[in-house]
Amino acid sequence: MARTARIELRAEPEREERIREAARLANQSVSSFVLDAASERAEEVLRAATSTTVPADYFDELHRALDEPPAPNPALQRAARRARRVVQA
Repeated sequence: MARTARIELRAEPEREERIREAARLANQSVSSFVLDAASERAEEVLRAATSTTVPADYFDELHRALDEPPAPNPALQRAARRARRVVQA
């Protein structure tokens, strides 16, 4: 796939040198190295923003509660037995 979009950034000289050295060690161009690193971080941020992680025991308890019907509520049972009046407009 052709790369057509451009992203520019400025960095302190020390950070630039670290990035260049890391890219060299990874056998990548600086552009590819930065794009890969930024893409990985973007995925982490997007995943964190779109999902919720809970402990396994919390999830198991929630799953059990959803599988068990709730105890009957006497007030709701009485309301359901009451005659309903329908008004048509």
